Amino acid sequence: MRPFFLICALFALLAAPLAAQVSLPRVGVPDVGGVLDQADDTLERSTREIERQVEKLARDRLRRIDRLVRRNSDAIELDVSGAPARRGELLVMDAPEEALERASQSGFTVLSRENIEGLDFAVVRLGVPEGMSLSEGQKELRGLLPGAEISADNLHFQSGNAGVAIVALSASSTSSAGAPVGMIDGAPSSAVKVSEIRGFAKGAPYPSNHGSAVASLLAYAGAGPIRVADVYGTDKAGGNALAIAKGLGWLVARGSKVVTISLVGPRNSVLGRSIAAAQSKGTVVVAAVGNDGPASPPSYPASYTGVVAVTAVDGKRRPLIEAGRALHLDYAAPGADIYGRNAKGRRVELRGTSFATPLVAARTSQAIARGRSWRSALDSEAEDLGAKGHDEIFGRGLVCASCTGR
Repeated sequence: MRPFFLICALFALLAAPLAAQVSLPRVGVPDVGGVLDQADDTLERSTREIERQVEKLARDRLRRIDRLVRRNSDAIELDVSGAPARRGELLVMDAPEEALERASQSGFTVLSRENIEGLDFAVVRLGVPEGMSLSEGQKELRGLLPGAEISADNLHFQSGNAGVAIVALSASSTSSAGAPVGMIDGAPSSAVKVSEIRGFAKGAPYPSNHGSAVASLLAYAGAGPIRVADVYGTDKAGGNALAIAKGLGWLVARGSKVVTISLVGPRNSVLGRSIAAAQSKGTVVVAAVGNDGPASPPSYPASYTGVVAVTAVDGKRRPLIEAGRALHLDYAAPGADIYGRNAKGRRVELRGTSFATPLVAARTSQAIARGRSWRSALDSEAEDLGAKGHDEIFGRGLVCASCTGR
């Protein structure tokens, strides 16, 4: 059960835009007191409904995780913090060889040593001893490897849904192409033209609805050239931290100036280091805040320092009720009442912060290609919504307002 202060914070967060959306009932007699009473009642009912929806989003998130783990128990289990991760594997950084030898003597097995291309750091994959759970392994390994960075290979989930479209997507982009953009997701449909695709998971590259939609929006909004790191393929434990880190390194090595990531997961030391390494090489990382609602834990990679965190609005510029949260928020962009393509190349209607993120990435790409400061360019375009100035609902404002894919 969430603490009371979270409910209070939610009310504070939603009250301003909600008040602007409430329609006052018509009255035949100018009874101001009665009108205000009815308005207050309408607002209270609407606020209670929002609270119920937020609570449902939180419950649905936990149910999805539980269902995922139960259905894929051969490949996925929970780590020490209760987050889903690849079964029986731990990721280690900064451990000296003698410490790894102690871990081996305690039953941990070195599965591989991974040099992350383009990012200049290495990761050791360790197998947990037979009969030991992942969370137990994390606790024991921390004692064996003091000073080392140890994490599970946490899974990250796509943050958007696609349905059947009722309006066609324009084949042309909204503006000229920009600097090279990398995309970490599932692979796109062959109907979406990209420069290069590389797989970082079992069965990859394999076309996905989500990856196809994100890539189609990048192309539509004028990003490019587009390279795709498929971190899902057909892998039950796809979207894991190590795959994302390796995909990000490849994209940086291939010259991507902007990388868009419409995935969300928990804080993870391997992914955090890869993000920081990419940023140190001048790459701008843009990420979605997710769709688990404002009561969800902070989403990563959007919450990492310096990542451009993106939320979404609908066609009436209202914040999506399901939009998640990050430790900071940069921009909003259209994430509902917009259209893209699915894995079969069909035009589909989209909803989610996943689909706002590539629009912001495309704008960033265009600014870099023109030799401008991408931050100044986005700030000059951003339309201030909600409270004046930067706020916790729309960030610095709405970017790419006309990018609906219609």
